Amino acid sequence: MLEIVPVPAFSDNYIWLVHDAESGQTTIVDPGDAAPVLVEAEQRGWNIGQVWNTHWHPDHTGGNLAVKQATGALISGPAQENIAGRDVALGEGDHVRLGRHVGRIIEVPGHTLGHIALIFDQDRVAFVGDTLFAMGCGRLFEGTPEQMYRSLERLTLLPQDTRLYCAHEYTLSNARFAAHAEPGNEAVAVRLAEVQRLRDAGKITVPTTVAQERETNPFVRSSNVEEFARRRAAKDSFRS
Repeated sequence: MLEIVPVPAFSDNYIWLVHDAESGQTTIVDPGDAAPVLVEAEQRGWNIGQVWNTHWHPDHTGGNLAVKQATGALISGPAQENIAGRDVALGEGDHVRLGRHVGRIIEVPGHTLGHIALIFDQDRVAFVGDTLFAMGCGRLFEGTPEQMYRSLERLTLLPQDTRLYCAHEYTLSNARFAAHAEPGNEAVAVRLAEVQRLRDAGKITVPTTVAQERETNPFVRSSNVEEFARRRAAKDSFRS
């Protein structure tokens, strides 16, 4: 199995440090800041050989060049975006590898136009960047509601037990909005209480799963693009 370690950065980012014990290979997903993830890898005795970026935003790519300078890592990222230090351009149907673990690339525009997700089908793992959050989704900085709606649909058609590794700790505010958007959804109420308990204890709330999101994510649960667009606009101005 892949060993996946969250490395907190900035105020609410997660950088994912991913290690395959069998091959000894290690990669970083979305290193907005090089320093904390390089320290974590060194403490674990892991040698970083790759960086995988989901999209171009600096809080996900800002550490690319420093990681490359420190480790010589090969940087892969979306073909349609300007990725710092990129060696390999990734698009729909391409693959990344860590030892014997193979991840396929799907394009999930909405948050940015070239955003990708990395899907490890056999491992039931997906790195989804800022497209889908626990109980939420990314803002539409570049894409359209139609694009994001379809992107979320693609991700939540994965097997129910797929673990979704997103890039921010936004779950509590997302859960509060979900309770506002679907006040009659008991699963949302239960999850809100659990998320509050975890955050009060200083614990992280991700990864999530496809099953959890289909039950409690108001954006995933939107019945059509128009409802999704209304909910996304409401969340943009929601004060939790």
